[in-house]
Amino acid sequence: MKNTSKDLIYTFGEFSREERIAYYIIETGATVRVAAKKFGISKSTVHKDVSVRLRTINKQLYNEVSKVLARNKAERHIRGGEATKRKYERMRMKSSEKIIMPKLI
Repeated sequence: MKNTSKDLIYTFGEFSREERIAYYIIETGATVRVAAKKFGISKSTVHKDVSVRLRTINKQLYNEVSKVLARNKAERHIRGGEATKRKYERMRMKSSEKIIMPKLI
């Protein structure tokens, strides 16, 4: 992946890992899963970093990232429903593309 100037704040600097993850989540509105993939760590580590450790490091940043996490949690049932809808639309399209061949006797 090519580093852009926007990515550099997350990979370099004087911020702790917890702060870098929090800034990333706040700026992009990313979910815990997306942030974990971006930083190459597990979802549980991201969650612990931004919901437990960050509280003692930077309370103001913790409050901001908590709002984003709460919004993501509130919207997750919608994303899940959309994913299920896409799944069944793909299945419907595949079944309509099948060509029924007549039996030859």
